[in-house]
Amino acid sequence: MWVLLALLSAFLLGIYDVFKKLSVNGNAVFPVLLISAMTGALLFVPPTVGSWLFPAFFQSIHLYVPPITAHEHGLIFLKTMLVVSSWILGFTALKNLPITIVTPIRATGPIWTLIGAILIFHESLNLLQWLGVVTTLVFFYLLSTAGKLEGIHFGRNIWIFLIIGATLLGASSGLYDKYIIRKIDRLAVQAWFSFYQVVVMLPVLVAVRWSRPKSKRIPFEWRWSIPAIGVFLLLADFAYFYALSYEDSMISIISALRRGGVVIAFVTGAFLFREHNIRQKGLYLLGILVGILLISLGS
Repeated sequence: MWVLLALLSAFLLGIYDVFKKLSVNGNAVFPVLLISAMTGALLFVPPTVGSWLFPAFFQSIHLYVPPITAHEHGLIFLKTMLVVSSWILGFTALKNLPITIVTPIRATGPIWTLIGAILIFHESLNLLQWLGVVTTLVFFYLLSTAGKLEGIHFGRNIWIFLIIGATLLGASSGLYDKYIIRKIDRLAVQAWFSFYQVVVMLPVLVAVRWSRPKSKRIPFEWRWSIPAIGVFLLLADFAYFYALSYEDSMISIISALRRGGVVIAFVTGAFLFREHNIRQKGLYLLGILVGILLISLGS
């Protein structure tokens, strides 16, 4: 069951990535981030308040958000800091790079999750996992050659460094999720994470946007895709945390399956944004996903 939930999360994440690109393309990044975060937070207000006022009813519909301790709030707040940092880097990079470059880089996330598991939990790689790592890294390098055809040099492009940083932070968050979901109720994690997103992002928006002169501010344009980011992330995370709550679930497999959503983002983005070298980049993305599959099979 947790595998099906991970696949559902992957599908929803693919749509979420397309909405992100639609929202930030030629638009101010931080207002988009804040509004999408507020959308997710508002959707969690009814079950959170309702669980306090009518606990029996919300337990009966499986949307009960239990009370948590101050220590557990601290753990969730730390997760929020990791994720929001990843989003700030990722949204900024996505605004300035083709989605057909960004999605394959984000697809390498399970490698960094696996490396983190090796360093933190002292796991060792088997032959199939090593083959998957090498395959993924080879196709990642080939992707960089495709980027050069569009004037994107991986070694000295600031936006490439930002999306790699976002991917590494996302992998760290995945490892952390596996840790806290065994300690805190999954709906409590998702609800308070949604609220803390707004708490963290609001001062960042004020500090970054209003510290610039008006003449240098990128104008914000409202788009219907902005709240859709928050809705699809909430749905994707709901399936993701549900998958993690199973005792026999494996974060390495779930992380790999969730990266399958990049195929949806890649294909849809390629048609929507008319990007270049689609066949070549699609082949390299396929190679990266084969590497991820080998890692999953080895796990």
